[in-house]
Amino acid sequence: MGEFSKESCPSVKNILLLDSEGKRVAVKYFSDDWSTNASKLTFEKSVFTKTLKTNARSEAEVTLFDGYIVVYKFIQDLHFFVVAGDDENELIIANVLQGFSDSVGLLLRGDVEKRTALENLDMILLCIDEIIDGGIILETDANIIAGKVASNAVDGSAPFSEQTISQALATAREHFARSLLK
Repeated sequence: MGEFSKESCPSVKNILLLDSEGKRVAVKYFSDDWSTNASKLTFEKSVFTKTLKTNARSEAEVTLFDGYIVVYKFIQDLHFFVVAGDDENELIIANVLQGFSDSVGLLLRGDVEKRTALENLDMILLCIDEIIDGGIILETDANIIAGKVASNAVDGSAPFSEQTISQALATAREHFARSLLK
């Protein structure tokens, strides 16, 4: 067995889900290339502006932007982006994008639009966590990703430290209600 190193794995710099005006819906950065929130917002706005005039509705598009590979796709009023270094394989990054957009579609039951995405933001953020960890690609199969996210959303038995805020509040409410009934 050869040694495993982070450099030998395909990696992602960030994953962005923006609305039709270029504003954040869900974003996650895995690189220090953008050290401040202002630089992140500037990058998001410029990527959005560069890709706005393209027709990435049916197929994912690939572009090189500021030394990064940007793979993107638009569904309804949501714009999905996966950004990687220019030395990464575009097909692998496109596969990550497809897994992300398809799993979001499955979790939102085909109603992929900003309003529904914001109502289910916890599941979208869990989805990103299931796909990528620290920039390393873990999974790209939409069915597996959606299945893990859905089971986490339903299963309240996850350790408290690994629960989303809404799950943690629901668990706390249950414990509080039980203590009142005793």
